[in-house]
Amino acid sequence: MARLILFTRYPVPGRVKTRMIPVLGAEGSCSLHRSLVEHTILQINKLMVRYDLTFEVRYSGGNRTLMQKWLGEGREFSPQGRGSLGSRMKRAFDQAFRTGFTRVILIGSDIPGLNAEILRKAFSALSFHDLVLGPAGDGGYYLIGMTQCFPFLFDGIPWGESAVLEKTLDHARQSALKIDLLEKLDDIDRPSDLPVWEKLKILE
Repeated sequence: MARLILFTRYPVPGRVKTRMIPVLGAEGSCSLHRSLVEHTILQINKLMVRYDLTFEVRYSGGNRTLMQKWLGEGREFSPQGRGSLGSRMKRAFDQAFRTGFTRVILIGSDIPGLNAEILRKAFSALSFHDLVLGPAGDGGYYLIGMTQCFPFLFDGIPWGESAVLEKTLDHARQSALKIDLLEKLDDIDRPSDLPVWEKLKILE
């Protein structure tokens, strides 16, 4: 049983993509966030047409009613809850595996290059590996998937810094996990990242 979890935020001007506000303004930054999330949902929908999995949106900000109104009622929505990013991710994985899933992948919503084919490759990798990671250009990762909950992967990680992937790999190697790395992709977090998004829109 396969599970895909999307971590995102409810779009409120001034509370999402705040590093973009000096360039795009609060409304423009919020619109960018909405577009990135909806682009990611589109890729997930394409994957679900040909791959048997369930999909859950874990959100912060807003509430279930607002999320349903935005992204549609036919989806599963759960609040991320309190704690650090690591704590929230750990909780999401733990709950998924306790429910009976055997392959679980968690992604963010600000990687425009993440598409259905990469997601398919990630799930396929979990047939032969314990852990799959998608390296991000900023030194973090845009995707993490595993075949059982490895809570130590989220301990002592400097979230928001450039050593997130490196530290996560250190933890995994110390425990002799079989690791698969996907292609590196850039996220959209700072004004200097905007050309990545603009290029993708042109290609589409």
